[in-house]
Amino acid sequence: MGFTSGQGIVTLLVLIASLLAVGMANRPIAGKPANHWNSGFNHSIWGPRNNPFHPNNTRPPKKFIVGGSERWRYGFNYTDWALKNGPFYINDTLVFKYDPPNSTTFPHSVYLLPNFGSFLTCDLSRAKQVATVAQGGSKGFEFVLKNLWPHYFACGEHNGLHCKEGMMKFSVMPLFRPCHG
Repeated sequence: MGFTSGQGIVTLLVLIASLLAVGMANRPIAGKPANHWNSGFNHSIWGPRNNPFHPNNTRPPKKFIVGGSERWRYGFNYTDWALKNGPFYINDTLVFKYDPPNSTTFPHSVYLLPNFGSFLTCDLSRAKQVATVAQGGSKGFEFVLKNLWPHYFACGEHNGLHCKEGMMKFSVMPLFRPCHG
């Protein structure tokens, strides 16, 4: 598919207007220097406190107990919990706490699902188990959000039944940590 002459003219006009806008933004104003990188910019204010890119100018990572006081259990809405407790940032830790299996509790586990489609349908066929039924006791299983992409979590017990009917699933999209303001 090629451009029609009308589309080509519109594209050319937009390009010219953009170039003119950039040129005008850098044009000197009477009595003031042009807006260049090395002129008219006060570099002294960019110490660690004011520099958003300084490595010491970020908030520390947080730990979140998944589900809060409800912990990781059947029948709790974890999608709602994630929405209320977010946003989540790179290097934050999710702590999954659940009782080890016994005669009075259901066993639980933690799976990382590969994509949104698997998350919607609770399809565990390509999921990766990140915590077994025994790992949620005591201090719980900790998962550090190290990557900047969506993470889809689910309980994989009873062939995905806990995910499908027990609402034991949620997703988080870690963000870059904001700077102090």
